[in-house]
Amino acid sequence: MLGSTHGTFTTDLRARVDACGEQPARAVVHGVAALEGDTDVSGRPLYAPVPELDRFFRPEVVAVVGASDTEGRPNTGITRQLIDWAGRVGARVVPVHPSRAAVFGIDCVASVADLDEAVDLAVLLVADPLPVIEQLGSTKVRFAVAFASGFAETGQAGERAQERLAAAVARSGIRLLGPNTNLNAFERFREDLDGPAVALITQSGHQGRPVFTMQELGVRLSHWAPTGNEADLETADFLSYFAHRPEVGAIACYVEGLKDGRSFLLAADQAARRRVPVVAVKVGRTEAGARMAASHTGKLTGADQVVDAAMRQFGVIRVDGLDQLQDTAALLARARRPVAEGVVVYSISGGTGAHFSDLATAAGLTLPTLSQARQDELHQWIPDYLSVANPVDNGGHPVGDWRGRKIIDAILADPAVGVLICPITGPFPPMSDKLAQDLVDAAEQTDKLICVVWGSPVGTEEAYRTTLLGSSRVATFRTFGNCIGAVKAYLDHHRFTTGYRSPFDEAPRTPSPSFRKAQALLRPGHRLSEHAAKQLLRAYGIRVPREQLVTSAAAAVRAAGLVGYPVVMKASGPRLAHKTELGLVKVGLTSASQIRDAYRELTDIARYEGIDLDGVLVCQMVGHGVEMVVGVTHDPLFGPTVTVGLGGVLVEVLNDAAVRVPPFGEREARDMLGELRGRALLDGVRGAPAADVDALVEVVLRVQRMALELDGQLSELDINPLMVLPRGQGAVALDALAVCR
Repeated sequence: MLGSTHGTFTTDLRARVDACGEQPARAVVHGVAALEGDTDVSGRPLYAPVPELDRFFRPEVVAVVGASDTEGRPNTGITRQLIDWAGRVGARVVPVHPSRAAVFGIDCVASVADLDEAVDLAVLLVADPLPVIEQLGSTKVRFAVAFASGFAETGQAGERAQERLAAAVARSGIRLLGPNTNLNAFERFREDLDGPAVALITQSGHQGRPVFTMQELGVRLSHWAPTGNEADLETADFLSYFAHRPEVGAIACYVEGLKDGRSFLLAADQAARRRVPVVAVKVGRTEAGARMAASHTGKLTGADQVVDAAMRQFGVIRVDGLDQLQDTAALLARARRPVAEGVVVYSISGGTGAHFSDLATAAGLTLPTLSQARQDELHQWIPDYLSVANPVDNGGHPVGDWRGRKIIDAILADPAVGVLICPITGPFPPMSDKLAQDLVDAAEQTDKLICVVWGSPVGTEEAYRTTLLGSSRVATFRTFGNCIGAVKAYLDHHRFTTGYRSPFDEAPRTPSPSFRKAQALLRPGHRLSEHAAKQLLRAYGIRVPREQLVTSAAAAVRAAGLVGYPVVMKASGPRLAHKTELGLVKVGLTSASQIRDAYRELTDIARYEGIDLDGVLVCQMVGHGVEMVVGVTHDPLFGPTVTVGLGGVLVEVLNDAAVRVPPFGEREARDMLGELRGRALLDGVRGAPAADVDALVEVVLRVQRMALELDGQLSELDINPLMVLPRGQGAVALDALAVCR
């Protein structure tokens, strides 16, 4: 955990924002900032709206509906907390109660209809917020909070109740937090901490407690948004807002389900544009977790592979544990930009250094070998028999005197080093105390990141509680894993945001000529035959074999002569998905007699299986290559998604695929290939030639264009196999399946 924020362990926030360049001009419409007229080919916005939430977090007038001062009642404690909070933020409280003249000595109004002044925030302490929302529609209230439960988290009846509530909110023009939320937004935040802050978004208030408690370790927290069931305001709204707050250095999220995947990605895009790190725990990696998330917040969790890929695509750092969330968010909020990516491990034990280095290297961190000149310098203070190449082992004794600081300064002076990590597995005074102090002192003099892992489970040692946590410049962790994960996230984030180009900048704004050709081929509500699906591919410039669709043996023989021997023959029909398993594919036919026999056999099998055919395809035989699959599916959260992976008849067995949410560009398409376990096949193995990767990337980009332009009309596309031929020879879609919506 990082120590106190006092001092200079900080990012220059103004410089960080300026470095991102000009943001597009935005207009404010209905209280929401939005880019005017900037939509993709499907009419979807390409720039996140930024809600004006200043008056939610810093209101001037707060109405408390259902206020109480009767001891023993739940509303009384909440009312008291709200009055205390209002005093801290400089707001005036107006209690609302039908039968009380005053609450806690503050004059009441009888109903929300009697509110005759502009109210920034109405807090609804009522079991059913719907009637109150409907009454508030005629007032000047800007925001409301509904704590009541019994909505979408309870099942179908609750979902219907929440839909009615959301509709009333939309009619009223009020922005609502909740229902099924809590008081976390009105907590007491420490005001004696400075530096960049962590802003917190949670759907479960209790899950945010560890991050909130970081204040006691000196980490500043600026906001807490407990979104609850998100009938109106959602995670994406707060993400966009926090990304534009100058005091926010990182955003920490606990997400059970996303209300709308695209809204979340647009908000994450805003954070990436402004280089604000977003760290998230997203529930739903397993079926059990997904079920629990749905029962708790009534949200759709989405396919986890898609969620994971979409978050990476927009720079969201996904972690699994709340301890990882707090450690990673704290480091990213407060650490300066790295000056180099090299990591040096420095310890008083060779075993500790070797162990940590193994884990760091396996996680993808770069541990450069220090130059011979640097090693010779270190051996002035470290015995020659100890390794100082990286990891650096000082043997213990040098840290107890003047040599300790010399060693640290020499390591930090190496231009390849951007991060120094010192794992201290347990207190060993006075060595560990002196080492901790030297690291803290050195951190004050360097622009490089210094991390310490304090491995003692006790945590009451003076070197930890006072020296390390009292430092504004040293990042202190309690476990190897959290330190390595946070440092990797730190380096990855800054690499990602350097020269960041929004994926939404890649989105087509107007339909292509291919779109008009494709529309004539679609059959709403139907699955296309292989022949029709290939026509769809051809419309988008994706190469398919020469082929003809025939309905007689004689026509098949004539087609084979035109296509050119040898040929492949396949049954073709809209309900025919897995032809090979049924024996409906014949390969390598070289004569007219084979053609006639194959035609008869294919039609006989189809008749026996009860399959309606639109004909038999006589296809060009394509040479050997690497069989891939490229496809489109519709994700309920994110819309169209594009998948690429190893294909062929074993595609389900291999399950080696990468997925992205359009829009994306060429670099992202190549990154997809890099994620495949079988990527080496494309480079050529066991004497095989290298495949035409450029042609494969081009197919992926054309398919994603198709996915964007035909969104709403095409629910599924499967090109399998896509035969990627040797370099320079292209890629050919040998089979295809398409399902229209």
